Amino acid sequence: MPAPQHCPSPRELDDLEVLLSGALAPRTSFDDEVRLELPDDLAAQVGAGGEVELVDPEGLPLALYSREHLLPLARAAYGPFRRLQATPARIREEHPDALVVPVTAPLGEGALRLVAERAGAREVVLLTLSGTGTPQGVSPVGLVRATLAAARVLEASGTTAQVVVVPLAARGDADLDHRLGHDVVSAYAAGEVLGLPGEDTEDDWPAEVAAVVEQDQPDDEHVGVVVLFTGLSGSGKSTIARALHDLLLEDGRRTVTSLDGDVVRRHLSKGLGFSREDRETNIARIGWVAAEIARHRGVALASPIAPFDATRQQVRAMVEDAGGELVLVHVATPLEECERRDRKGLYARARRGEIPDFTGISSPYEEPQDADVVVDTTGRTIEDCLAEVVAALPFELPSSVGPAPSVEPAPSVEPVETR
Repeated sequence: MPAPQHCPSPRELDDLEVLLSGALAPRTSFDDEVRLELPDDLAAQVGAGGEVELVDPEGLPLALYSREHLLPLARAAYGPFRRLQATPARIREEHPDALVVPVTAPLGEGALRLVAERAGAREVVLLTLSGTGTPQGVSPVGLVRATLAAARVLEASGTTAQVVVVPLAARGDADLDHRLGHDVVSAYAAGEVLGLPGEDTEDDWPAEVAAVVEQDQPDDEHVGVVVLFTGLSGSGKSTIARALHDLLLEDGRRTVTSLDGDVVRRHLSKGLGFSREDRETNIARIGWVAAEIARHRGVALASPIAPFDATRQQVRAMVEDAGGELVLVHVATPLEECERRDRKGLYARARRGEIPDFTGISSPYEEPQDADVVVDTTGRTIEDCLAEVVAALPFELPSSVGPAPSVEPAPSVEPVETR
């Protein structure tokens, strides 16, 4: 019977690559420090002496894991700058006399002068540690691009430089990260290692490096944004979201995508019901799509009820991992007002038990404690409420959308499908 499969997290996939390369020798598998978190059933199977097949997000088997071993099955075929990855054994063999320079942040002119002076006639290996959470001030891919730019600066000054990428992930423990980094550098360096002092500031970056960082880390006017509206059915979420959508289109400087609950239910989440599990799956799908929009520096507007804090936190993590910014808007219109607006009688049906798992009646709504904006739409205009949301955006936008009609939702604003 084949071993069950498990796709590790991005950090764990980085760890897997580093372990299989031999860069953490004598450590050859996951342990209490370089951890692999398995679901309870798979952890029990491994604990009983069984195996688990570790796969990449596309299902490619990478390794077979048990308590006794971590056996490689295949090397991941895709990923940016994979051609710059190599095993420690290969680098030590091909560059035995090179000056090895660990890189965890973009290199400035002062650092590059120091590298050139120390290297003399020797080749330089810029050992770029660019795993999940490792780079300082740039994305992992951005750090590699910035290091390639720094290598070109060194080459122009007469110093031969080779960039080698190691996906060493950070785990939030400074001492452990330092020890693991030391182990990796020692594994790759056959000769001298040059540790650079501190992090260079942008004022010291060569123009080529600065251009890479600027592109990788856009300012507030260009960062991807997800605006997540959460609140009870009938609170006015979709009304404000549509007004913001119109305003962004009128402004014209940002691409904008509306992930309205109704539309999502008809397409992305077709077939899901309204159980807690299905509702959380619906929000997770919305969050994933929104994060991808933010990754490409667009603006996504989502207006599901999103009643559970854990799922909202999951969305926040996806957006932030994609390099975007989440603006959480709690449309905190009271239940009584939402019921008063309910022209379809959904709340009344829910109170009679005809609609199960209805948020605010038979299913809880967990009010967010981390909202960027809290808006009660009772008796207020769309323009008035919208201005509060616009003020919380990380980029400038005019708050006027023309006349200010009542925020009272039309009958189709919060249909049952959006629960």
